[in-house]
Amino acid sequence: MTKMHTLLLPLFFTFLTLSQSQPHSDAPPSSTVCIIGAGIGGSSVAHFIRKYSPDLTPTTKIQVFERNNIVGGRIATVTIAGETFEAGASILHPKNLHAVTYTKLLKLKDAVDRFSKYYEETGSRPIFETVDEMLKWSGLFNLTTRTLQDELVDAGLSPLLINELVTVITRINYGQSVYMSGLGGAVSLAGSGGGLWSIEGGNFQMAAGLINRSEVALHLQEEIKSVADLGDYYELNSTKGNSYICDVAVVATPLDELNIQFIPPISIPERKLQHTHATFVRGLLNPVYFGLKAAAKIPDLVATLEDPKLPFTSISVLKEHNEEESTYKIFSRQPMTDILLDSIFSVRKETIRINWAAYPQYHAPEIFAPFILDGRHLYYVNAFENAASTMETSAVAAENIARLILSRYFGKVSVHSSNLNLKASSQEEDAHLDL
Repeated sequence: MTKMHTLLLPLFFTFLTLSQSQPHSDAPPSSTVCIIGAGIGGSSVAHFIRKYSPDLTPTTKIQVFERNNIVGGRIATVTIAGETFEAGASILHPKNLHAVTYTKLLKLKDAVDRFSKYYEETGSRPIFETVDEMLKWSGLFNLTTRTLQDELVDAGLSPLLINELVTVITRINYGQSVYMSGLGGAVSLAGSGGGLWSIEGGNFQMAAGLINRSEVALHLQEEIKSVADLGDYYELNSTKGNSYICDVAVVATPLDELNIQFIPPISIPERKLQHTHATFVRGLLNPVYFGLKAAAKIPDLVATLEDPKLPFTSISVLKEHNEEESTYKIFSRQPMTDILLDSIFSVRKETIRINWAAYPQYHAPEIFAPFILDGRHLYYVNAFENAASTMETSAVAAENIARLILSRYFGKVSVHSSNLNLKASSQEEDAHLDL
């Protein structure tokens, strides 16, 4: 049986290869950094602040606020029949849909490999105050200005290949069609090859581990309802009625569907999130629904084309318990009703439903929110998500935010201005040729 794995771009390289930088600091004698969100973005900010400035640890308090009762954000697990499964987005196995072949054909990995520039030593890497600068420096910006469809047509792919193969992958990975912006699409396709892995027991342990080793005060089930700039500091107020004084505030969760009040108000581009409904079923598929005579004839992955009449994006086997029972994961854009599930399954013993506000709806050209929301010390990690949404891109953005904080507030690192103009660089042109 083909085993489905959760996509994790090689996050550990971020933590293993980025070198420490510890020049002289004129930081205030005692400071508090407040981070809203305990997913991979928020936990990574805390990690990199500690990693790059261990001398600040005795005098700098980091507080992390998480509205849920567990860390991890959009990294979560479900337990069915005593087995733990990833509840987040899945990725195609390399044997499915000839993904490896046409990924090599399009050289899509070349575009994604440009992210490796963000792992260069900090002394040779600028600190970026905007997402645009960050993408232009690595040669990836232009991929956010055109759709994946446009890029693939220019690369010479036939409409049949795009509609019946590429679309399947973008639907599974991002719940969207090939008309999404090009960089997110390239990340989706390039991640469909081999070498995929996940952490036994749940990928959320990565965020939990970073928080545990970063000496933070963690506030679970405490949602921040307002952030007020009071001049020399920020005041964060929670739904529990508590107030916190912070010298630096970091938003490490998407603001698109939250009701945090900012005083004074902030301005970010309007952005909608793509909701993915993940439905987990322990039971047995009904072969009649798929026009087959036996359940054994149904493949381990059932993927669909871009057709509004189709009720689901994909159905995959997570584990086969025996010939009469398996655990399945279903992705869909709308909730799967009991009536629909009873038609798809001949046996249904257990069902778990999760509605993920999973990632942005990608539209070219992308417009990015600022990393620095107020011109002072209010930062936004998730501004980078309009480029691509993965654990690795969240960690890369968080590392840049940590360096911004250490530079702008603590004075520990000098900002290297990238001096980028509005013209496409040769690297950007090369990225298009690679694609």
